[in-house]
Amino acid sequence: MAQNVMITGTGRSYALGYNMVLRYLENGDNVIATVRKQSKELDALKDIYGDKLFIVKMDISSTESVNEAKRRVEEKFSYIDVLINNAVTVSEDCDKEFFDANLDYIANTVDVTAVGPLRVIKAFYSLLMKSKQMSLVINITSEAGSISRCYRTNLIEYGMAKAALNMGTMNLVNVFKDNDKINIFCVHPGWIRTDGKPDNPAPLSAYEGAEILRKLFEEKRFDKTGPRFITNEGVEYPF
Repeated sequence: MAQNVMITGTGRSYALGYNMVLRYLENGDNVIATVRKQSKELDALKDIYGDKLFIVKMDISSTESVNEAKRRVEEKFSYIDVLINNAVTVSEDCDKEFFDANLDYIANTVDVTAVGPLRVIKAFYSLLMKSKQMSLVINITSEAGSISRCYRTNLIEYGMAKAALNMGTMNLVNVFKDNDKINIFCVHPGWIRTDGKPDNPAPLSAYEGAEILRKLFEEKRFDKTGPRFITNEGVEYPF
């Protein structure tokens, strides 16, 4: 049976969110794709898939924007089966070393990347609870958010944001512990070519990585006792 799947951060055709939209559409599911601004690539998918794809603008840094998006979504959908929090941001200084980076950029990156998904979960919780099966929330995180395995001297804002998202996920694991209608994970999606650069050495295209994740999410839907921070192979990753 077709699922109702909501995915944030979906506007770039070379990136993971867009390709997850495409993979779920190819699987026959209904997809709610959220973007901060209009995407010609998504509009082209809409021309192909019609009513199977619902595009909604949403800025996850704004509670007002998230709540307005929720109002628009519930005009068309009475429930959501899967919510994938994929939207992220980084500043122009993300790759810089500590002493060269403008630390004032960090707060916005953490707000969008870590607090943003929590805003979305809070707003769309009622629709997740109306799923006809156990609904699933996936927070796309990164190995860069692992505190115990941190090795970098750059990507400070990105690593801090993903570590904060991991903490937010674990807090919600506790919140939903006794709730048999909802499950939640944070997932390191693997090394994927998500920047659109032809010389990126990552072994997986975004299209390949998206299908690996789509299948993994279905395998993990009813697992309430296993590790909460996992790789794209379903293996535990250390916080």
